[in-house]
Amino acid sequence: MSIAALPQKIRDNYEIHERKHASTILEHDFPEEWRDILDVLEAFELKKTYITTRGGRKSKVSKFIDEFLYSRNWVEKHFDTRIVVDREEKDSPTHGIDCYRNKIGLEIEWNNKDPFYDRDLNNFRLLHDLNVISVGVIITRCTELQQIFNDLGRGESYGTSTTHMGKLMPKVNGGGSGGCPLLIFGISSALYNPNA
Repeated sequence: MSIAALPQKIRDNYEIHERKHASTILEHDFPEEWRDILDVLEAFELKKTYITTRGGRKSKVSKFIDEFLYSRNWVEKHFDTRIVVDREEKDSPTHGIDCYRNKIGLEIEWNNKDPFYDRDLNNFRLLHDLNVISVGVIITRCTELQQIFNDLGRGESYGTSTTHMGKLMPKVNGGGSGGCPLLIFGISSALYNPNA
């Protein structure tokens, strides 16, 4: 499958980027996980209340995606990684992955500081090199949503130094994920529901 073969609803509602044939790997080697990803993307809508409701540890966007996938046996996953050199063992910690199932890692970056992208991409690179994940997926927001945030008086909370596609793609294009196949979905204004 290529991006052009994704369901029309997903192509209409998300900005999509792919590296190293990630969608083909998912479709053919991980069909259940691929179905889950497509299903959560099709089920998601960007409700006005997701933007206007303030804070907490986890945004309503992240909570919706997490809960959808957790109901299908995805988990938040932390890995215990170490390096051994001449019998001397050193911890080599990685960051936990928001949603993980069967060697597929999925991160949700809705409104964090943009260095979180470096962390996610480096984590995918390392875990792929260790043969722990086969594909990394990032769901984030399109830069164009800033206008909606501004119109709702929430623009300062979603500033230009937070996670959005304009901050992510230079890091991806600079090789931030190494050899890890990568699939990126940007939540666009087409998903915005001002009445919910």
